[in-house]
Amino acid sequence: MLVYGDVRRQADPRNEASRLADALASARSLGPGLDRHAALVGALIAAGELTQGVADAAFREAGLDGQDDVTGRLTGWLVRLAGAVWASWRSGFTAGAIPDRSETARACAGLPPGPLEIRLPEGFAFYAVYPEAYALAAAASGLEPGATVIGLRSIGTSLGAMVAAGLGAAGLVTVRPTGHPFRRELRLSAPLRDRLGSAPAVAVADEGPGLSGSSFGAVLGLLEERGRPAERVALFPSHAGEPGHAAAEETRRRYGQARRHVRTFDDLVLHAERPEHRLEAWLAPLVGPLTAPLDEVSGGAWRARQAGDRAAWPPANPMQERRKFLARTASGTWLAKFVGLGEEGERKVRRARALHAAGFAPEVAGFRHGFLVERWIGAATPLARGRIDPLRLAERVGDYLGYRAAAFACAPGRGAPLDGLWEMARHNAAEALGDAASRAVDGWCGALAGFAARMRPVETDNRLHLWEWLVLPDGTILKTDAVDHHAAHDLVGCQDVAWDIAGAAIELGLEGAAGRRLCEVVARRAGREPDPAFVAWLEIAYAAFQLGAATMAGHAAEAEERGRLQAEVARYRAHLAARLRVASPRGPCALP
Repeated sequence: MLVYGDVRRQADPRNEASRLADALASARSLGPGLDRHAALVGALIAAGELTQGVADAAFREAGLDGQDDVTGRLTGWLVRLAGAVWASWRSGFTAGAIPDRSETARACAGLPPGPLEIRLPEGFAFYAVYPEAYALAAAASGLEPGATVIGLRSIGTSLGAMVAAGLGAAGLVTVRPTGHPFRRELRLSAPLRDRLGSAPAVAVADEGPGLSGSSFGAVLGLLEERGRPAERVALFPSHAGEPGHAAAEETRRRYGQARRHVRTFDDLVLHAERPEHRLEAWLAPLVGPLTAPLDEVSGGAWRARQAGDRAAWPPANPMQERRKFLARTASGTWLAKFVGLGEEGERKVRRARALHAAGFAPEVAGFRHGFLVERWIGAATPLARGRIDPLRLAERVGDYLGYRAAAFACAPGRGAPLDGLWEMARHNAAEALGDAASRAVDGWCGALAGFAARMRPVETDNRLHLWEWLVLPDGTILKTDAVDHHAAHDLVGCQDVAWDIAGAAIELGLEGAAGRRLCEVVARRAGREPDPAFVAWLEIAYAAFQLGAATMAGHAAEAEERGRLQAEVARYRAHLAARLRVASPRGPCALP
């Protein structure tokens, strides 16, 4: 199934260097404390993105990874910045010299003139991967400072710098694994191959392993070819687990033999020795001292707070869920949810504040080093099908979607093009329903160019499921989990508001008269009429995507969760089959 995708953007190198200099200046303007440290981490992430973009540009030009002067200067400076982050963490956020503008300018001298392709580091944005944990793991590893550190681009650029900082090492090499996601390989220049083969010690940093572990496997295989067996390689992954179900046996063997050094978010923050490193200390300035221990509600545990009957629980994909905790204080109960480090997290918090001000989402207390803190509304109940009059529900959902369409324009390149959605729908339909379904999707291909000419990508919600809506005791309907699914670790991203109209039809049953009311309200708020044929096509694409997502989630789920996800697979398969049987495009906006 096609589900996953990278979030990429095109960037001017000079603008990125200027943004980085501004981020460092902002950090320097703050006094000692967590806010200054978080700003410094944000600058590290921005520097890692710039370094990744420059290294990838050189890779594309040469066809292989090497180490030119510009990339070498940037990676050296990145390690220095990582050292400042590590010093800040160790000192309890009181130390850590921050480079000034002149140092930044020297590091960024000679940047390539053309645009860079910068990939969002997913771990920093979604999965609570904290760079400080990698320096902590390196410092405890016993490796010598002379080790050569290899960072796997994208996120391994910054993570490798933190490993180097934790070791006290100056050397960092970044490489780009390429090819099929389950069969990555490296393309290195001869000098770089020789350098890695002759290094006295080698450490490899990345976020994984994921479903296949093939990025780590590509490096281990290359080093083994150069005479360095896996047991002489130190790996710095983000978790202690093994590669997933798609891993090759050779990857499993090498990964199992390598020495692994892991410090997780739990080690770094939840179980930190120093009080100032703990999450409860981060939250207290916003909501007051906690009156009870933090209550983790990640991985679907939030369902027990909304529905005691496990048989009534909605499905969850624990592997994809953000870390989140309930914090009980004298001012009430608050939800602290990880939404991203640095600018990515700050951008999402701005969305959360705007949605609350517009009356669509819970109150926001603030943002603390990756965590959005918002009011937990214990008296609310999840939306249930048939509980709210469909026309009233359509009014509220339409107001919400129309507001998003008017307020949250999307930066170019942050969503799948329509031909990408078509390819996904065609593939997933064939996997689930056979070749005839694939041919039915093909029938829409000729309409895509016309749809694309009229679409306006916005930061769509992308998560309109029943259980993502709360009904307050006074009948007010609020939207939860509304800040980041347009920038998730999948291939959809930002889309036209018609994508969410299609989602509302499938998830909330807003079809027929309710569907027409929904479209009328969206048109009034957004200032343009949704195209019925476009919505009809996106219902097919939406059902195919959700079918793929539920299928993939079920592969990694435990037995109880797998049953819920299989029910979701059946539901989306039925929606997809029904929509593919319709001979003419008729979406919820179409007249009877």
